[in-house]
Parts: sequence; structure tokens; C-alpha cells
Amino acid sequence: MPHLSNILIDGIVYGMVLFIISVGLSVTMGLMRFINLSHGAFAMVGGYVAAILVREQGWPFMASVLAGIVFTMVLAAAVEATVFRRLYRRTELEQVLFTIGFTFACIALVNFLAGAYIQQLPLPDWMQGGMRLGDRTLPKQRVVVVISGLVVVALLWWLVTRTRFGIWLRASVDNSGMSASLGINIRLVQCMTFAVGAGLAALGGVMGAELMPLEPYYPLKYLVLMLVVVSVGGLGSISGTLCAALLLGIVDTAARYLASGYGNFFFYVAMILLLAVRPHGILRR
Repeated sequence: MPHLSNILIDGIVYGMVLFIISVGLSVTMGLMRFINLSHGAFAMVGGYVAAILVREQGWPFMASVLAGIVFTMVLAAAVEATVFRRLYRRTELEQVLFTIGFTFACIALVNFLAGAYIQQLPLPDWMQGGMRLGDRTLPKQRVVVVISGLVVVALLWWLVTRTRFGIWLRASVDNSGMSASLGINIRLVQCMTFAVGAGLAALGGVMGAELMPLEPYYPLKYLVLMLVVVSVGGLGSISGTLCAALLLGIVDTAARYLASGYGNFFFYVAMILLLAVRPHGILRR
């Protein structure tokens, strides 16, 4: 029984990390219809900025996290407005080639500036130690990860379904020409959506630094995991991405506990089975 509780708790934490990192990619690919394989690069940038500010500049942890997210969003907005915007009407192959090339450029730049080392992200006192949950002590950092994931779900649901910006976004995707004729600034909506997706990636890079260490090849190392979660969850589906991330996180964690010699084998088997049964997403009809 303790073994089962360990698998469930660790799987939920891992799934929440996958969700926070992947949900921004689901937004850009599903709602903007843009294949952005550079999503992991923005997660790396946010994590690096936060780690350097905490470790070398002595900033408070929360201020560093906020600064990393804001920096990443500004960078993403600038890149979208000057470069990526030109790719929206291009073919999927051109989008894939350009964004993966952009990822390699980011890897080379980070490797040059910070070196090929894992970036340590010191935790504040209030995130260190553990807290009792029944007969088990949970690390506070993992509790914060789960809470952060739930907050992200609530905020994204509210933003997309209950705000004027969400209406603009859905209208712009469904019929950009009609939306523009009604006075909606399509370019601004696209830029803000891309920036929000990058900001979520940055948050995931920070919160998942313990399970997914920050190093120059981070964008490529975890790109497949992000794509799997988004594919299984369904493009643009926030609830589907959450369910897929939790399910795959629990499956992968159980495999590491019970059959560690198989690596990620069961993770990809679960992906294949889920896509065979629900090819359009786990919650899609």
C-alpha cells in the first residue's frame, strides 16, 4: 500500500510538471495553429534567468521566478512580432524546420554564455523540508508544484472561456477575416497568445527544475515529452492536456518503480494505446 501511494503521489507531481511545461505548447499549436518546436527553448530561458538571479544576484525566489517569466514573455513577444509571424501562413514543414533551427541556435547561445553545466536553482526556506500527509512526509517543493498546476488550470480556463481576450482569441482562430472586420486586432491577439504560452513554458522550466534539470540541451531532451502530452491531450484542450499529463506521469512513474530497466518503454506504449483509442485527444468526442 505505501508503494502504491508513492507511485500515485510522485506520478501526480511528475504529471503536473509535464502539464505546466506542455500546456503553453497546446495553446500555441491548438489555438493558434502554429507548430512551435521551440517551446522548450522558452522553458529553458525562463529557468536559466530565475536560477542565475537567485544564485548569483541574490534575488528572492519568487521575484526571480516572476522576472524569468516576464523576461521570457517579452522575448517571445519580440520574436513573434519580428520572425515567427511570417511563418503563420507557411507550410507545416517550414514551421517545423524554422522553429527547430531556432531551438538549436538557442542551445548554442546558452552553451556559449553559461557553459555546458546543469543550472542549480536554490529553493527558499519555505519550500525546503517536508510536510505530513497521512503516514508520509512530502517535500514542500512538490506540494508547491501541484498547487501551481491547479492554479494554472483555473487561470487558463478563466482566460479562454470567461474573458474578452478569450473571445477574441477563439474568434480569431475560427475566422480571422471576419474578426478583423469587427475591429479585433488579430496581430495583437496572436502576439499576446504566443507570449502567454512562452510564459507558461518558463514557469514549467522553473517548477520542474528538480525533475527536469536545466542544461543547454533541455529544449531537445524534453521536446518529445511535451509533444506526446499535447498529442494525447488534444490540441488546444486544457483539460485534455491536464488529464494526459497526469495519466502519462503516473504510468511513467509506476514503470520506474516496478520495471526500471525498461526506461520510457511503458510511457510510449501508453501513448500509442491512447492515441489508437482517442486519436483526436483523450477528452475529444
